[in-house]
Amino acid sequence: MKRPRHLALAMILFAWLAPAMALAQSGPTALEPVRIGLTPVFLDDLTASLERWRSYLEQRLQRPVVFTQRANYRAIIDLLLEKKLDFAWICGYPYTRYASWLQLLAVPVYQDQPLYRSYLIVPAADTRTQSLAELRGKVFAYADPDSNSGYLVTQYRLLQMGADPQRFFRKAFFTWAHRKVVEAVAAGLADGGAVDGYVWDTLAKLHPELTAQTRIVETSPTYGFPPFVARTGVAQSAVAALRSVLLGMHADPEGRLLLERLNLDGFIAGEPALFGEIAQMKTYVMGKTRVTQP
Repeated sequence: MKRPRHLALAMILFAWLAPAMALAQSGPTALEPVRIGLTPVFLDDLTASLERWRSYLEQRLQRPVVFTQRANYRAIIDLLLEKKLDFAWICGYPYTRYASWLQLLAVPVYQDQPLYRSYLIVPAADTRTQSLAELRGKVFAYADPDSNSGYLVTQYRLLQMGADPQRFFRKAFFTWAHRKVVEAVAAGLADGGAVDGYVWDTLAKLHPELTAQTRIVETSPTYGFPPFVARTGVAQSAVAALRSVLLGMHADPEGRLLLERLNLDGFIAGEPALFGEIAQMKTYVMGKTRVTQP
């Protein structure tokens, strides 16, 4: 029995259009999301801007974007190495430690440079302390064992002074966030602390009543600003696309507004050499002592 000619034509047309119809119905949500990790370098105060930033990236990448926040650097690095994240905003210290598994994506520009400093802070009521050496036998707050500004810089300084980092302070502890270092010092829970200078400066704008309770005693030399990285294995087309969007943020009004809220000037592609000093400190510290938590 022959099928009516119009029915046969309809079946052929359906077979031809079905894939396109399915793609149209699936829309952009059918694409794999861009998975980005954020660490304590991203202040909790700025989380209100996260949704706008996520939307901004989605519109320009034409793909879903998922932000994943964790309380410490190690958790984000683990997710990267387990291929559960594609990109992350981390610190220069873990970047140098895991450089074989990571690719530099972009470096934030802060105060016209892709650089930042570590601050040594004490309570504002302490008007006498003028150096790290004067904190011997005191209580000290670190940010994170994988932080350059909040840990490695101080460890390096102490070794350069000929001191044992594990015995120099009467007590040392991790707060697991740069802001919490400021809070611990401001509250007198610590006699001193090591904090990311960008974080302290940003807090000074958002919460001057908090930073006013601390005093900057020393500022470190400049180091490469905490970078955006991609794990190895991410498609280079995806790397190039996200890099292009980040580098172009300063060039459009919405991007500039987001950067202003992040207290940043923009992003540059950057070079691994920016983190050379951090790599040298890492090698020196790990060669002198087993890096363990106080």
